[in-house]
Amino acid sequence: MRRSTPILCLLLLASGHASAAASPPPAVPREQPELTALAGAPSEAQLRATITKLVSFGTRHTLSDTKSDTRGIGAARRWVKSRFEAISRDCGGCLEVVTPSQMVSGERIPTPTEVMDVVAIKRGTGDPKRVIVMTGHLDSRVTDIMNSRSDAPGANDDASGVAALMEAARLLSKQHNDATVVFAALSGEEQGLYGGKVLADYAVAQGWQVEADLNNDIIGNSQGLNGDIGNTSVRVFSEGTKSNESPAQAAYRRYHGGEVDSPSRNLARYMSRLADRYLPDLRVRMIYRTDRFGRGGDQVEFLQAGFPAVRVTEAHENYTRQHQDLRTVDGVHYGDMLDGIDFRYLAHVTALNTLTMAALSRAPAPPTGVSIAGAVTDDTSVRWNKVPGAAGYRVHWRDTTAPQWQYARAVGDVDHALLKDVVIDDWFFGVSSVSADGYESPVVFPGYAGSFERSPPPAPASAKP
Repeated sequence: MRRSTPILCLLLLASGHASAAASPPPAVPREQPELTALAGAPSEAQLRATITKLVSFGTRHTLSDTKSDTRGIGAARRWVKSRFEAISRDCGGCLEVVTPSQMVSGERIPTPTEVMDVVAIKRGTGDPKRVIVMTGHLDSRVTDIMNSRSDAPGANDDASGVAALMEAARLLSKQHNDATVVFAALSGEEQGLYGGKVLADYAVAQGWQVEADLNNDIIGNSQGLNGDIGNTSVRVFSEGTKSNESPAQAAYRRYHGGEVDSPSRNLARYMSRLADRYLPDLRVRMIYRTDRFGRGGDQVEFLQAGFPAVRVTEAHENYTRQHQDLRTVDGVHYGDMLDGIDFRYLAHVTALNTLTMAALSRAPAPPTGVSIAGAVTDDTSVRWNKVPGAAGYRVHWRDTTAPQWQYARAVGDVDHALLKDVVIDDWFFGVSSVSADGYESPVVFPGYAGSFERSPPPAPASAKP
């Protein structure tokens, strides 16, 4: 009888090594005290102070005043820049603060307007071209998308995201990061995701190898429109298939699988596992969509540029507080005011982002060139290219309908492994890299569908094996 049960699947043999007795123990993920400390580090007082200041600018509409020091998008951008510079001074100049911009026009920007992002960069000490990005949008709006004059506090949409990334920058500024970490307050989101495009274009021009964009948009409210309280979970949206795959790559993926294994989807799984381990009061709900139904965010521009990206959003949205003129109707208060923020909840979501950035930036890069073989055999062969900084690798597999990776085995510092009696037809597979001190990369699904590289080799032209 053919053996294919999950228990017997653990009979995984890594080839290319001497006997296990002569080899050092393989690198495996370990509990990280630094991540445990970061889980409780975000300050509710800091988050409150940031949002209060951003609300004080009246409106941060993309088309609002850029000259005033007290009102409008210009004053808000300059204040965020000054805060990043203050954080940099506290860490001995560890942050480079840049303001990439583009002149844009469109349906919601009728005359050419400068859209400027405020970006703090902390270079990696070992792999600086590999980049982990956290974004939130600075601009705000009211009911009329073209109204740049009325007060638009934008406390939750999206001062909450900007406050979270600024707090993450403060917490991570004095900590080690092997890869570069970037904290970006974007503009122009409400007018057409322009700020996301400005930063994605900047990343391409700078030659960044963006491993992840964590886009935080509407993350501070815990009470839904129906009154339900959702302060113990957060939604992480991720695309199922890559936005920029070619027709040939799509044909190969349709035949061999990968519809739920884009790098963005495996990034969401990574965040979920971190929350399970380090954040007992917060659960990640993985949502198998690029964004909320019929809506969008700045992560879309990163996806279109070929970079992995997810959207982080509160569990229950209150639509009376989004895109609304300030008013009261039949006892209902409309408008995105400070009193709609649950700062304890926001601190937990900030912790999730901070943990993710720290873990990703200290882990090796995800393996490249992952492939599998094993048609018409009882065994599955997995291969990959080694990456700098990895002390070992883990092979993962799961049932094709399982949301999370179910089984994993450390195979040592090798570039291939054989899974005895694990039939390739019945499982999905992946590989992660592990550092000597136990930091693990996200899992990489085989082929273009799962690759974290921006421009890997194209998939075979034929969809048939």
